[in-house]
Amino acid sequence: MSPAKAHLLRMTAAQLSKQNGTAAHVNASGYALMLHKLAGDKRRLKQIQSLSRKIDAKREMLPDYAPWISGALSAQGGAQDEVLMTVMVWMIDTGNFTDALPIVRYALQHKLTLPDQYQRTLACLVVEEMADTAMSWRSQGESIEVAGLLEVLTATQNEDMPDQVKAKLFKAIAYGLSEQDKPAAVDYFQQALALHDKCGVKKDLEKLQREIKNTAAEPAS
Repeated sequence: MSPAKAHLLRMTAAQLSKQNGTAAHVNASGYALMLHKLAGDKRRLKQIQSLSRKIDAKREMLPDYAPWISGALSAQGGAQDEVLMTVMVWMIDTGNFTDALPIVRYALQHKLTLPDQYQRTLACLVVEEMADTAMSWRSQGESIEVAGLLEVLTATQNEDMPDQVKAKLFKAIAYGLSEQDKPAAVDYFQQALALHDKCGVKKDLEKLQREIKNTAAEPAS
């Protein structure tokens, strides 16, 4: 993408962010261009059956949307934006919590909604998808990015969602903390169980509690 085109997209996104209603979006050539690109990328993703390959494809696509995201966030206008919201979901899917979280905070602040195909509230999707992504890292032997999970927990603490979904977030945080702060991990495991007693952490909670107890019982050197 040329610097001139990137600048144009940033400016267009900033202007549309300050517009009220959808008519401005529909009639804006810059937004129509981004919607057209988004539709093409979605068609490409539908043709990919492998989940890991879908994620790789999203990673390849995301840089093209960076100027648009930058413009929308800089304006802080709060207008509904399908491009912005879809890109936010893709960032979470690819594990890019660092870039997704500013969009999450912006979207929650302005009460933006997700495109219809997601069929969940914004807070519910963000919490569940971030927790699931984090647990997928763990299953692959990678460490969990706790800071991002804690930030989304704070950002969504007053949002309504199923208890099972919030339990997933507590569970992911607990596993992320289990090596670096065992007492805190125990607390998050217990909060997960309080919300959903079949969330699958009982054995790991008991193991962690035993480890803490054994460490405390060891004589000081």
